[in-house]
Amino acid sequence: MIDAGLPGETRGGQMAEELRRTGLYDLHVEQGARMVPFAGWDMPVQYPAGVMAEHLHTRAQAGLFDVSHMGQVLVVPSDGVLSSAALALESLIPADLLGLAPGRQRYGLFTDPKGGILDDLMFANRGDHFLLVVNAACADQDIAHLRSLEGVEVLPVTDRGLVALQGPEAAPVLAALIPEAADMRFMDSRSLDWRGQKMWISRSGYTGEDGFEISVPEAVLVDFATALLADDRVAPIGLGARDSLRLEAGMPLYGHDMDRGVTPAAAALGWSIPRLRRHGGARAGGFPGAQTILDELAGGASATRRGLRPEGRAPIREGVPIFPSADAAEPIGRITSGGFGPSVGGPVAMARIPAGIPDGDTVFAELRGKRLPVTVAPLPFITPSYKR
Repeated sequence: MIDAGLPGETRGGQMAEELRRTGLYDLHVEQGARMVPFAGWDMPVQYPAGVMAEHLHTRAQAGLFDVSHMGQVLVVPSDGVLSSAALALESLIPADLLGLAPGRQRYGLFTDPKGGILDDLMFANRGDHFLLVVNAACADQDIAHLRSLEGVEVLPVTDRGLVALQGPEAAPVLAALIPEAADMRFMDSRSLDWRGQKMWISRSGYTGEDGFEISVPEAVLVDFATALLADDRVAPIGLGARDSLRLEAGMPLYGHDMDRGVTPAAAALGWSIPRLRRHGGARAGGFPGAQTILDELAGGASATRRGLRPEGRAPIREGVPIFPSADAAEPIGRITSGGFGPSVGGPVAMARIPAGIPDGDTVFAELRGKRLPVTVAPLPFITPSYKR
């Protein structure tokens, strides 16, 4: 889903013994993973094949990602009426939860009173409750935020792991273990059996590829991951390739491309806020920062997240300033995510720059004292392959 990127969010000063381990830790070590601190967890950044090979394998076949560090949370209506929970959640999330059909999932945002983004998340209608998946680094904050709601029970899921199977071979690989999964569409969310255990499966992911995110009971987590890896089409994939895959797919990363200082419009995530929650809509506003957010959506943000294609093969990383010309005195933005895109064969990046700059224009990145030409490019950098 969402929490990816190279380590660094909560890395500084952590001792190894303080890090949490997912239920797949030992399997990662057996597979030769290089483990690193990430958001308070000991996570695999890459395996012996290396980031480039892992990235390309996911695009060509299927990659298996351990995303058990992310927060899974059930939101249950106290009165047993799901619409009560939907309306409660809509007071925190500018999305249409009330109209979400059972067995379907959507992307949304938690916003703050100033219009900034507290976190991004996925939420699914599971018939009598909602399942939310939130970023690892924000999980404690998000759970506390949810517990401010009245009329719902907020239940963190502590007995399940979470894996993502992504790539063009993901569907046939998963169908070999769970045949019913093949019938799912993009953003479907279902509970399906595997060896007598309930697997919570969504057809979604964070790579731009078709695939699934699967919540697995801890009792069978290792067995399930091992069964997937037994298929020759599947390779284990670490955080390094997860970051380059999501970057090529034009997907923002919380804490980098968006945070409390960035509005939904500036993050180019206005599409996640439907018309009925905007000015003039049936359930307009009613969430933190609504006036600021909706005014900006109506009038347009002055700067928005855009794609950039640097010339040459050297990647341009986060924090590099962007200038409108080779001799301009003041920057117009900074890189928020950047790296090499193995599938596109060159460097790719994202930055918030003035909205009026058209795709195809040239701006300049200042790297080690030199101004390098960069082309403004449409997002995503690859064509997604979701099953609609």
